[in-house]
Amino acid sequence: MLVIITTVLLYVCGFVFLYGVIRLAVRHGMEDLEARRPHALRAARSAAEHDQAFLRENAFLSGN
Repeated sequence: MLVIITTVLLYVCGFVFLYGVIRLAVRHGMEDLEARRPHALRAARSAAEHDQAFLRENAFLSGN
């Protein structure tokens, strides 16, 4: 009987621990995304400006 109680207790504690680890990992992942967002926006804006300048210089490639 003691073995069953110990097994159930460890099983439940394992799930609680796993939930905590996953929650912590997701929180850190979201913080990393928020920290990188300004850089990603600048990169996207720069890429769009580069594409527009390229198409202006090479209009024959765009079919216009």
